[in-house]
Amino acid sequence: MKPIRALLALGVAAAVLGLAACDKAPSPSPTATPAATQAAAADETADQFIARVNSELKAMYPELTKPQWLSSTYINDDTEFLAAKANERYLSQLNQWIEQAKRFEGQSMTPATARAIHLLKLSTAMPAPTDPAKLAELARIASKMEGAYGAGEYCKGEGDAKSCRQLGALEDVLRSSRDYDAQLDAWRGWHTISQPMRKDYVRFVELVNEGADEMGFADAGEMWRSGYDMSPVELAAETDRLWGQVKPLYEQLHCYTRTRLDAKYGKDKGEVAGGMLPAHLMGNMWQQDWSNLWDLLAPYRNAGSLDISATLDSRYRQIHAQKLAQSTGDRSPAALAQLEEDAKDASARQMTKRAEDFYVSLGMAKLPDSYWQKTQFIKPRDRDVVCHASAWDMNMEGDVRTKMCIKPNEEDFTTVYHELGHVYYYLAYNDLPPLFQTGAHDGFHEAIGDTIVLAMTPRYLESIGLVAAQEQNEEALINAQMRMALAKVAFLPFGLMIDRWRWGVFDGSIKPDEYNKAWWELKARYQGVAPVQTRGEEFFDPGAKYHVPGNTPYTRYFLSHVLQFQFYKSLCDAAGYTGPLNECSFYGNKAAGEKLQAMLSKGASQPWQQTLKELTGGETMDASAVLEYFASLQTWLTQQNEGQTCGWQASAATPAATPAAAPTVTPAKPEVPAAGA
Repeated sequence: MKPIRALLALGVAAAVLGLAACDKAPSPSPTATPAATQAAAADETADQFIARVNSELKAMYPELTKPQWLSSTYINDDTEFLAAKANERYLSQLNQWIEQAKRFEGQSMTPATARAIHLLKLSTAMPAPTDPAKLAELARIASKMEGAYGAGEYCKGEGDAKSCRQLGALEDVLRSSRDYDAQLDAWRGWHTISQPMRKDYVRFVELVNEGADEMGFADAGEMWRSGYDMSPVELAAETDRLWGQVKPLYEQLHCYTRTRLDAKYGKDKGEVAGGMLPAHLMGNMWQQDWSNLWDLLAPYRNAGSLDISATLDSRYRQIHAQKLAQSTGDRSPAALAQLEEDAKDASARQMTKRAEDFYVSLGMAKLPDSYWQKTQFIKPRDRDVVCHASAWDMNMEGDVRTKMCIKPNEEDFTTVYHELGHVYYYLAYNDLPPLFQTGAHDGFHEAIGDTIVLAMTPRYLESIGLVAAQEQNEEALINAQMRMALAKVAFLPFGLMIDRWRWGVFDGSIKPDEYNKAWWELKARYQGVAPVQTRGEEFFDPGAKYHVPGNTPYTRYFLSHVLQFQFYKSLCDAAGYTGPLNECSFYGNKAAGEKLQAMLSKGASQPWQQTLKELTGGETMDASAVLEYFASLQTWLTQQNEGQTCGWQASAATPAATPAAAPTVTPAKPEVPAAGA
């Protein structure tokens, strides 16, 4: 899974509308406050108030998104300053709106207005204190941490012998190298970039908790868990229930993977004490996606080759060769470097065009011209950027973009499909009032693109020329399911543990002097993954994952990995498909596209349970479609693991794995239509 979020890098404006792929408080200075807000009429009705907020929000939105875009695509002190100031102005304004909304508590209003006020109160992942100085401090820290992540690099050597690598280059090592020590060096190297963030993050937690307290929540974590049309306690229990459904499948995949790593590196290196997997050997910096271990984990070597990375790389090299042949004259290093950059850009655009084609085949419109003009497709040579993939709605009326550093490989190819899911969601609900311009809940937003990825079956990949003609036999089936499981199933516990860590940090059950200890205890408990060497409190390993310094809630990604299978099954049904679920592709099916578009267009205008029912027929998130999809693989894994001692022994199950049980204060919810309100 590509840990992507929708909207803004800090989860600030993304959180405005409960989003983020991936992606705060009161009294501002008068100069930062729109005149209309300062002069709010005493006799303003609730409906008039929401109409005004929607108007003001849409008007000021680009003032937030554009500085954020600059700070992510041109990282320097100046853009960091501009982004911080934009955040500060927005947070001040948001606090004013929330304060003004209190006037209408207990009053009669339309269901739509009641829902809008409810969403307004829960519209940020970064609740800010009302004190202007603290609000400004929070905005500065947030921009600083994200900038540090984006500019992070691991350097070795001194003077002329000094060499530095950023995340992309270090990820390449984990992706392609099978040298044990080289992988360990790259993994440890990236985790040095987060050490300076630790002090800032401690203060960040203090400030957002103060902001959440002023809004009536016990802490920021409780506020996050309140945004799902159910109580915080119910949300925590729901994620535990869903994890219980899929955990047996993950345990079988974990057992099989450990056996293969032992065969490659030897039992003394292929696993860590307790039967856990070594963090640096999983092909991914955070062990959230094991797809890059295909060379080690492929069930059958010569059955239905799905190596699309080789084809994508070959296409890039053809583009490069063509540009080189067409170029005459200047062969200076600078000219050749520019030619290479142009070839990379052309390759990335070609991959994105292919992803757009899937959505268009369902009956959706082509992306606007401005998308192709303003999107960041590759990492520029001349500056630092945040390469973490994200989708952006800049103005709530059609200026949509994505930000990536696309490389010609399978991981990035599927990420493009994922990000366009956010983009098409934006475009579908841009006609709604701004406060409803978000997903039914944040897990919905993350699930759309991944639903499309599930429909990228071997036959679909064959139809677009990325793989050879596919065999139809049991071995090819298991290979195809393994390919998907390494991305989807491997991700599930990771999607759960990050917010389990943050919930504990926010409620105080994880103290600052135990940040790293608790992080690795949770990774051991949920993922069965561990570092091969002790990671003490001199490290801040949570900060080496974008979503922590970027303050993007992560439970959405876990929920999306359940919802996407539910969505996929429903769209396959809509397309009239009747075969095995894992073989369904609704590419080109207008009936499926119409049903998907209908769901997207609802945004957050109604509780997610109602939106889910309209698509799937049920109001409950359910992982049974996950198990149906992977049924053949689960049977095969169980057979392969016969005689093995599966499972692992985590060092301890930290009490911080679940929110503290102390009494909490949850704001009363206004009446909204449908269940779960």
